[in-house]
Amino acid sequence: MSRSSPGVARMAAILNFIADHPGQAFALTDLVRALKLSRATCHALLTGLVDVGYLYRTSDKTYVLGPALAAIGRTAAEHFSPLQVVQPEMRKLADDFDVVCGAYFLEGDVIHLRERAASVSHVGYPVPLGTRMPLRWVQATAFYARSPRDADAAQARINPSPTAEQIEQLAGGMAFVREHGFIALTRRPDSIPGENAIVTNLEDPPVLPETALDDARNYPLMAIMAPIYEARDKVSISLVLAGFNGPMTGVEIRRAGDALAEACTRISRFLIGHPETD
Repeated sequence: MSRSSPGVARMAAILNFIADHPGQAFALTDLVRALKLSRATCHALLTGLVDVGYLYRTSDKTYVLGPALAAIGRTAAEHFSPLQVVQPEMRKLADDFDVVCGAYFLEGDVIHLRERAASVSHVGYPVPLGTRMPLRWVQATAFYARSPRDADAAQARINPSPTAEQIEQLAGGMAFVREHGFIALTRRPDSIPGENAIVTNLEDPPVLPETALDDARNYPLMAIMAPIYEARDKVSISLVLAGFNGPMTGVEIRRAGDALAEACTRISRFLIGHPETD
């Protein structure tokens, strides 16, 4: 990925610094010291940002965020949806792996399928867009991977409550997500063929999280799930790849899982405000 120009990076550093200190105004000297810029460079950048309205120069020669930037922020807040960033990644994943990629949003204790991209061979996939279903312990592996305390609280609300064995599997699945960025959901041996990995009204989901992958072993893969972070530990969206054709080896699962995890990482960095620079 190409790097931004030094000038753009320095302007962003000034805006981010001032935005990170709401209610404060900064003089040229403050910004030079904090951002380690030369006085001439910093002054030129500040002048340009004032000219376009992104900063405002007060009567005491300090700087605050300007009206043009405030207007942009309001517009972004009113009209931006994370799906604008998610959709292109979903389209590529669906086509690359010949699957369906769904964006599931966590709304309280309900997960909501709000967007979907399907490869040509999966047009007409049976799970309707807009489907809502109660959160089950299996999906919690992705939604609460970095939040064990929230996972414990969710377990208490899930009805029926997870068994001791399921709680152990949940903990192992969350650890796998923290390490690898995704979780593979495989068909439970006693499940009924045709049941969907994510959408089910059964009390006991027909899948299990794989907490270890053997490269050479074949797995009855039903789905791969990965979280998108909106803050360090907060997940309200998970992407799910489903519709795989037949068993897959551990190597094949890792290839798809890594691609899904990398896409979710890119989206997370954007949403959190730390886009990739390398």
